[in-house]
Amino acid sequence: MFKLTSLNLNGIRSATTKGLEPWMRQHRADCICVQEVKAQAPDVIGRFDELAGLKGYFHFAEKKGYSGVGVYSRHEPSEVIAGFGSPEFDAEGRYLELRFDTPKRALSIISAYFPSGSSGPERQEAKYRFLDVFRPHLDALHPRRAFVLCGDVNIAHQQIDLKNWRSNQKNSGFLPLERQWVTELLQEGNMVDVYRRLEPTATDAAYTWWSNRGQAYAKNVGWRLDYQLASPSIADKARSAAIYKGEKFSDHAPLTIEYDLAL
Repeated sequence: MFKLTSLNLNGIRSATTKGLEPWMRQHRADCICVQEVKAQAPDVIGRFDELAGLKGYFHFAEKKGYSGVGVYSRHEPSEVIAGFGSPEFDAEGRYLELRFDTPKRALSIISAYFPSGSSGPERQEAKYRFLDVFRPHLDALHPRRAFVLCGDVNIAHQQIDLKNWRSNQKNSGFLPLERQWVTELLQEGNMVDVYRRLEPTATDAAYTWWSNRGQAYAKNVGWRLDYQLASPSIADKARSAAIYKGEKFSDHAPLTIEYDLAL
């Protein structure tokens, strides 16, 4: 089995003070895709570039303490690609692709961090720009590669993906255009929301993010913002899904899916 995890760290330095590495050692994933590293290369190299026996690969933002993604892997990739060709969003460190290619298979594991629009209209417009340029990139990958995109998508797709959907219909993360983007990606873009295939009716158990305001975590007033989106050939090999809610490493919870797949 191939165990794949996605986790928004909300800062790698913060997460590692909250027990991340011991959990990784016990968890024994093959790959852990991380988002919102909030660090640069000098902060990571020699300190966080290897955790629990997994080697880390990263795409850092140019802005200090902002964004950044990575993949910790037990297996050596054949190629590492940082960025997807958008100058605006590659500067923000939002895409890292590890390729595991053999003569018989072209497979990519991708860690992606979609922009949040919650801070105001300017960032919401940036989020829409990201969605506009990211979809063609994913469409172009399909004919050539099978892949799993792990990441903080910052969109709750359906009403069952957040606790208070009625009061959030005009808020970033649950806006009609955002949700339609996910719908079209799944219906026309030949991708599968793997968690939802395995857990089609899960509600409260599906949440992966909670606001730090009030007692959102204690009351489980959450959102499902973290996904594994896969090519159909890979999604067909998914066997189990789990969201870990033991230790709290960040404001997100790790999403793990096991695939009947060998690298």
